[in-house]
Amino acid sequence: MGSDNLFHKRKAKVAEGLERRKARRASYDKVLIVCEGEKTEPNYFNELINFYKLNTANVEIDGTCGSSPKSVFERALELFEKEKCKGDAFDIVYCVFDKDSHDTYEDTLVRIAAQNPKDVFHASVSVPCFEYWILLHFQYSTKPYHATGSSSIGNEVLKDLKAVFPEYTKGSEDIFEKLSGQLEFAKQNAQRSLVHSEANHTDNPTTYIHELVDYLQNLK
Repeated sequence: MGSDNLFHKRKAKVAEGLERRKARRASYDKVLIVCEGEKTEPNYFNELINFYKLNTANVEIDGTCGSSPKSVFERALELFEKEKCKGDAFDIVYCVFDKDSHDTYEDTLVRIAAQNPKDVFHASVSVPCFEYWILLHFQYSTKPYHATGSSSIGNEVLKDLKAVFPEYTKGSEDIFEKLSGQLEFAKQNAQRSLVHSEANHTDNPTTYIHELVDYLQNLK
């Protein structure tokens, strides 16, 4: 009898905690964004959340999974299942990662597309890397990127970005704020580059970050 009472008390306490968590949230979606970077991408999206005054109880940013597409997806799946088991599942999950030179990129895209339920998991990818999205705040470009000598494909993008945005450094905490006035221009450029890439049967360069940004802008 005593153990039964203890079980029911614990169950009631868990249910009460869940209701408190839900009460703190706004009426819009509960969102998970898992990033491959520990600083650059999480900082960018945290800034965006603050800029648009989104409820941090609704949008969770995670950047603790390592840099490979596979690790991003598996971390996102782990966090999704954890919340689902609590009875408080995320409505939508974005996996933010670069193609770069990762050998798990294509396989991870397939795994994300195969997830059930459909339309919960999304790949928010950049080719070659996130810095291409930043570059589009300054100019429209469909220049393809390749590693050159000892310079990685990511460094090649970084060279072009620093030519127009010299103060940029990975892990900065004010990138979104500095570029917010150019955001719509960047979104238009990103969409244009996708149309161009499809017509030319290539993904180099492309980014889907604008779709995630647009979703967050309209979340409320």
